[in-house]
Amino acid sequence: MELLAAGERSSGEVSTVIRSEFGISQPAVSQHLRVLREGGFASVRAEGTRRLYAVEAAPLREVDRWLDQFRGFWEQRLDALGTELARGKRRRRLDQERGGDSRTGEET
Repeated sequence: MELLAAGERSSGEVSTVIRSEFGISQPAVSQHLRVLREGGFASVRAEGTRRLYAVEAAPLREVDRWLDQFRGFWEQRLDALGTELARGKRRRRLDQERGGDSRTGEET
């Protein structure tokens, strides 16, 4: 899906990237593309002997709407994580300015 999100790709291009990155065989990649197509998440069109695949946005919008009911579970936690990361970054910066080590609380 990530490859297709960047734009239309031939099955050969997709297969080459997936095989090199994950070691998956060409027939297995073709099977995955077929599942995406049959599930409505990708479309395919013929251009000569090539098959060009593209993302179909409508089913992804449906998934996004379904996920809306769950976003509240992780958004607050992600916001809290962002706050803690910012605090840690600020603490390290202040410790460096003072010549200390934020990991141990000791001065260097």
